[in-house]
Amino acid sequence: MTFLASYWWLIVILIIVFSGLVTVNQGTIAVITMFGKYQRILAPGLRFKIPLLEQIFRRVSIQNRSVELEFQAVTNDQANVYFKSMLLYAVQNADEETIKKVAFKFISDKDLMQAMVRTIEGNIRSFVATKKQAEILGLRREIVESVKSEVDHVLEDWGYHLLDLQINDITFDQAIMESMSKVVASNNLKAAAENEGQALLITKTKSAEAEGNAIKIAAEAEKEAAKLRGQGVALFRQEVARGMTEAAEQLKQANLDTNVILFSMWTEAIKNFAEYGKGNVIFLDGSSDGMQRSMNQIMAMMQMKTNEK
Repeated sequence: MTFLASYWWLIVILIIVFSGLVTVNQGTIAVITMFGKYQRILAPGLRFKIPLLEQIFRRVSIQNRSVELEFQAVTNDQANVYFKSMLLYAVQNADEETIKKVAFKFISDKDLMQAMVRTIEGNIRSFVATKKQAEILGLRREIVESVKSEVDHVLEDWGYHLLDLQINDITFDQAIMESMSKVVASNNLKAAAENEGQALLITKTKSAEAEGNAIKIAAEAEKEAAKLRGQGVALFRQEVARGMTEAAEQLKQANLDTNVILFSMWTEAIKNFAEYGKGNVIFLDGSSDGMQRSMNQIMAMMQMKTNEK
């Protein structure tokens, strides 16, 4: 009977001892209390607590956690803004003091979540209330930075750290969305009209420059051509004068009348009129009297030029 009692006592003692063995999962820290007072923490792995005396008050996860937020804010110009956000947070670290804060600051995770969400929503509403609705869409980064700077120190006091806040969607009332779409459309039309006007101005400017350059080139070419024509005429006259002078000298040496030159010029002129007239009608007095009058007029002109010199 004594052996059987000892056997049972041994079994009871082993049960009590083995009841003190605790498994703490990876990414979790167990908070131990004794008679309701904090005692110590247990890291991940197989751990031992005093049977019947020590209790696991809470298992604190140090892994990242996320929650989605949907809430409304009002801008400075009384426009309703609707936010859809994702909050990423975690326990600051695995230090004992931090774990004590996390374990004892709130009654439950539900209360922590409610306080955290309301704090972040309040900070975003305060920020949005200072801005106009036209500015909000371009201020995602500023909103996140403002919330982090305001909320981080509050969460640190609770033992948590705000890892990230992503604002996934920002919307307004339907009437505001339609009016914003109209504003964007009108701005696009305005920009398109300005771009088209600039392109037309550039086209016309370049066309005018090209036309001006063409006129300038044509004028320079005409100037050069006129110069060359004048030089050609002058050379022609010089050669004619030289030829006539030589012919007159030869006639004089031969004791012939110099009027033969004028007669030759007269006949050559009539010949050229006939060859290159291209059908045009030119009236000339081809009689001997007419020729004599023309020759007298030419000689008078030549005599006049000689007297002027």
